[in-house]
Amino acid sequence: MSEVRLVGISKQYEGARADRPALERLDLTIPSGALVVLVGPSGCGKSTTLRIVAGLEEPTTGQVLVDGRDVTHVAPAQRDIAMVFQSYALYPHMTVFENLAFALRIRKLPDAEIRRRVEEVARSLAIESYLERRPKALSGGQRQRVAIGRAVVRNPKVFLFDEPLSNLDAKLRGDMRREIARIHQESRTTAMYVTHDQVEAMTLADHIVVLKDGLIQQVGSPMDIYDAPANRFVAGFFGTPSMNFLPAQAERVDGHLRVRGSGFELPIDDAGHAGDVTVGIRPERLTLDERPSTVPLAARVGMREMLGAEVVLHLESPAGDLTVRADARAGARPGDALTVWLDPRAVHLFDAGTEQRL
Repeated sequence: MSEVRLVGISKQYEGARADRPALERLDLTIPSGALVVLVGPSGCGKSTTLRIVAGLEEPTTGQVLVDGRDVTHVAPAQRDIAMVFQSYALYPHMTVFENLAFALRIRKLPDAEIRRRVEEVARSLAIESYLERRPKALSGGQRQRVAIGRAVVRNPKVFLFDEPLSNLDAKLRGDMRREIARIHQESRTTAMYVTHDQVEAMTLADHIVVLKDGLIQQVGSPMDIYDAPANRFVAGFFGTPSMNFLPAQAERVDGHLRVRGSGFELPIDDAGHAGDVTVGIRPERLTLDERPSTVPLAARVGMREMLGAEVVLHLESPAGDLTVRADARAGARPGDALTVWLDPRAVHLFDAGTEQRL
């Protein structure tokens, strides 16, 4: 197991605007044995970060350290890092066995050791019956298993995954996500995983790193990110449907903070911040039934999305558009007027100007 540290990493591509670097002063530590997921929208710098760790890109400034060793200018082959790409990147003229064995042959390991390690990895990934096939004879999921196996068989210091499941259908993504989680649990090899998929991030990560425009927005456990987002961007990026955001004003009344928006008023226990704020509340924390301490808001149903056990209601209200996740048995239909109930203990407050969590 190996710790990875990125110290002051910046990346400025030639021809790009000077005020929009791909990465800017990125400081990040990947603890030994942890699986850290880098997540964010396209262009946020997550794949660039991975490529810098792999040695496929050189940073404009900063250092990459693996186990305390500076590898910033070390060739990729000398870093003992294995990478799994979005494209499978298998050698089409080689069998599955030879694809898995290739890196071991480069190291000049004995044939018996190569066969033992290849067969062991193939068995763990349920591809042992495909060892004599070539990649074109495999399904997408089988090819991705071979690509992952090619990384695992090397027993590297660090695994790097660059959106490895993007080309798979929904069921295969779920299967392979669990496979990657199992491999990590068994090997406890330090891993960095890049994705734009919040489900992958939440289900796989020991720690999540949220990036936007080359800057780290927040680092934390999946529940830290979900329950205590650092700013409005993080709050809106995680959660399906996305968090509701309502404009409001916070003011102190008799030593207590009250948040007033169009059609609602919330008492807030914290001393808090007075001024323009944005109220954030997740769709699952809104209810259609009154509960203790909840606050009413009149609304009208605009659209209803059936999801099996749940229904998502898209509502129009004086405070703005809302989405609510409710039991599928909820009878509300488009055009119906109803009352939605807000729990003051479930809201998140963000400064309307800086968008930082209050």
